Amino acid sequence: MASAISANRLELLQIAELVAREKSIDQDIVLEAMEEAIQKAARIKYGAENEIRAQIDKTNGDIRLFRVLEVVEEVEEPAVQISVEDAQKDKPDAVVGDFLASSLPPMEFGRIAAQTAKQVIVQKVRDAERERHYNDYKDRVGEIVTGLVKRVEYGNVIVDLGRAEAVMRRDQVIPREHIRQNERIRGFIYDVRRENRGPQIFMSRTKTDFMGALFAQEVPEIYDRIIEIRSVARDPGSRAKIAVFSNEGAIDPVGACVGMRGSRVQAVVNELQGEKIDIIPWSPDVASFIVNALQPAEVTKVVMDEERSRVEVVVPDDQLSLAIGRRGQNVRLASQLTGWTIDIMTEAEESERRQEEFLSQSKAFVDGLDVDETLAHLLVAEGFSSLEEIAYVEPEELLAVEGFEEELVGELQKRANDHMQAAAVAADEKRKEIGVKDELAEVEGLTPQMLVALGEDEVKTLEDFAGCAADELTSKEDGILRAFPLTQDDASVMVMTARVALGWLTAEEAFGGGDTEDAAESEEAEAGAEGEETVAEAVEEAPAEEAPAEVVADESAAE
Repeated sequence: MASAISANRLELLQIAELVAREKSIDQDIVLEAMEEAIQKAARIKYGAENEIRAQIDKTNGDIRLFRVLEVVEEVEEPAVQISVEDAQKDKPDAVVGDFLASSLPPMEFGRIAAQTAKQVIVQKVRDAERERHYNDYKDRVGEIVTGLVKRVEYGNVIVDLGRAEAVMRRDQVIPREHIRQNERIRGFIYDVRRENRGPQIFMSRTKTDFMGALFAQEVPEIYDRIIEIRSVARDPGSRAKIAVFSNEGAIDPVGACVGMRGSRVQAVVNELQGEKIDIIPWSPDVASFIVNALQPAEVTKVVMDEERSRVEVVVPDDQLSLAIGRRGQNVRLASQLTGWTIDIMTEAEESERRQEEFLSQSKAFVDGLDVDETLAHLLVAEGFSSLEEIAYVEPEELLAVEGFEEELVGELQKRANDHMQAAAVAADEKRKEIGVKDELAEVEGLTPQMLVALGEDEVKTLEDFAGCAADELTSKEDGILRAFPLTQDDASVMVMTARVALGWLTAEEAFGGGDTEDAAESEEAEAGAEGEETVAEAVEEAPAEEAPAEVVADESAAE
């Protein structure tokens, strides 16, 4: 009988070792699962109210059972507690908080107990296997893996990676790509996370990072960091643009990615089911980069609005359809690649718009300065666009205009100031009529004309204004103050000032401890500095061969 028992115990260790090897998990985890299963079965026999522990000897497979009791002052649950006096009979130095373990006789597993033990072991081993899968793949996010298509369910693809399964959702499959069962497929791991049913590994073939990773596999210079992929834009299965940059001047990034006779890029195209790929040279000059991104269309002029990250691109009339692309694909991908909103217009449209702006600004000078059209046209031609510029510009700038004398300059600035003051008085009367409160008028930066616009949009009190978001005020599409040269940063400072005045925020919470006026000035200074730098780069630093287009800074952005 003893030899039979020994054989059974030895078999227990062998089973634990076999399961651990098959599931690629630690043998200790399997033994712990067995101990827990034995404990659960023992509770069925001895009573679920008892605290029972099982222990398997890892050398010979012996199984020992213990009943555990906690030493307490006053016994409330006799099944799991023992008084100090009773505990000290067996262990003289026992104190409150100790645990006493008493051995239980070996037990025979009945059918129910054996079934319970089996379920516990299976569940524990499955949990350990899932944890191993999670640990194996959690650090592989961003890698390309190859697997076997196990099944396709409602467009979702289940991929067998060997020791784990990955899910490729319908929206992560390249459109019109036919995936068959038992087919080998490559994908990009973009997420690994724990879920109730176990760790889930998510693959994709439509992510922009998948294309970048494919190029890194095909182009050694990218893998060696000699060439960098700065941005990627994709219309999966149709067309893509990828911007590359070389850290060594002697290496052409575009040529390296194309490869001999297009071998490198063709390998990526084949993997992506024939997706057309435009390889664009990245440039630190935004204007040059946008011009490159719109290839194969030719660009004649770029007008940039730094504040809104928006750019107007002028192309020849016969290049309009090429620049926009089929269903707007070319301009959409170029916008995604550069991070700028791109508006395309033809030379004829741009000329017509400039003519309208010229006439509109000239009329404003004729009405506001009481001058003839010739003088008004001259002011517009010299770059002046508003009465504010005439009123506040240094007299030397006006004197630089050919034919302008000090007397004329002084009179023009006086008329501009008088007109603006009269307009401000009229606007202030109107804002009172429509019910805009004086407390709102006290917010620094809000002009009477702005207050009228706010009042017409039912923003009449300090509370109303404090509840606005900056983009509600400055959005060029539907902003309340979109007609005024107001930056989003300036609007944010004014809204925060209103919230501080109402006690919604402290000055420190609103401005980081700085003074409101100082915060506004610093915001304006930073915005101005950024605008000047970008304009200078666009005009002076753009290489002629990369950016043949004319670059113009949007006047509203410069202000």
